[in-house]
Amino acid sequence: MSDYKTRAVDRLLASLLSELPALLIVGPRAAGKTTTAMRHVSSIVRLDRPAEAAAFRADPDSALRGLDEPVLLDEWQVVPEVLGAVKRAVDKDNRPGRYLLTGSVRADLDAPTWPGTGRLVRVPLFGLTVAEQFGRRTRPLLDRLARGDALKVPSDAPDLRGYIDLALRGGFPEAALELSDGTRARWLESYIEQLLTRDAASVAGLRDPERLRRYFEAFALNSAGVAQDKTLYDAAGINFRTAAAYERLLLNLAVIDRVPAWASNRLKRLIRAPKRYLIDPALLAGSLRADAAAVLRDGDLLGRVLDTFVAAQLRAESTVAESCPRLFHLRQEEGRHEVDLIAELSGGRVVGIEVKADAAPGPDSTKHLRWLRDSLGDRFIAGVVLHTGPRSFSLGERLLAAPICTLWS
Repeated sequence: MSDYKTRAVDRLLASLLSELPALLIVGPRAAGKTTTAMRHVSSIVRLDRPAEAAAFRADPDSALRGLDEPVLLDEWQVVPEVLGAVKRAVDKDNRPGRYLLTGSVRADLDAPTWPGTGRLVRVPLFGLTVAEQFGRRTRPLLDRLARGDALKVPSDAPDLRGYIDLALRGGFPEAALELSDGTRARWLESYIEQLLTRDAASVAGLRDPERLRRYFEAFALNSAGVAQDKTLYDAAGINFRTAAAYERLLLNLAVIDRVPAWASNRLKRLIRAPKRYLIDPALLAGSLRADAAAVLRDGDLLGRVLDTFVAAQLRAESTVAESCPRLFHLRQEEGRHEVDLIAELSGGRVVGIEVKADAAPGPDSTKHLRWLRDSLGDRFIAGVVLHTGPRSFSLGERLLAAPICTLWS
């Protein structure tokens, strides 16, 4: 593992394991959960290997005993009985640093009972950020904004085409770091194919992957949008109940995200619908078979790719940020005011973020952020327009234009 890319979450994992008995790393398949977890344990049990799973199915409590700790229980959902065994082991002996579990399915969301409550602390791990791919140790953008730090621009700032290339490369370690563009496109097509057939069937016993594929493609076309439910299920040719089941399935497989609407008693007529995202912009390209040239020819798709890309970076950073951010979006009825992303930090402080495919955004690009600033007063600490140009500059009181690459500078 000499070529391991250090993850921002590594330090968090080490810190938590020094105080807590068990952690659960969750995230999409092939995001690097096992590779990262292996660096923090003394022994590994791969529960997706039948020979290793057999003992845990037969007697999970006995199988846990005698393992060198910390022990990694990889792909726990293959043998869910292991969770009960971990619960009992932790109840008996809650020394820190005993168990680290990984899984690609958030099955606890639908389980009638969940033995991990109070015993397992969940740590999300998503695909590689650009900072991690480049090997740059950076403070999360939202922490820098909260501290009032200047946002530096790296010397190798991309242009618009460069940003699209980075977005379509995505964050799945194997695809992003080891494959050429053509091979990566085939890898992503295969990933989506297996996700919608084998993985979906293993989780939900799905019998009609073609309908799920149509829904996934409709979701991809609306990534970074506030589409009505009807828009998605009509596009997929399914009904509301089936669409709701498919969305729950994709959430459990950790490949989509629903960013909730933000609410404040100072603001009126805010819509409550979530903003939907694919978890990685590479999945958008893989689903729609769109390369950089196709994205650049389509203004709507370009905006969705950039927004999905920025959201992916911020989502990963939020896991480790000291400011404890939670991501939301904001939109008023009839679209009078909307902000791409709202980060609510500890203490109720608010950062507004707009994403623009523009190399030199002007004052008009901040009209929604100005409205938010004036509505919230001191709660609003910063508004930033992330753009595709080369410079950072002020756009007014507590308002800033900054290149997207300041995320990894």
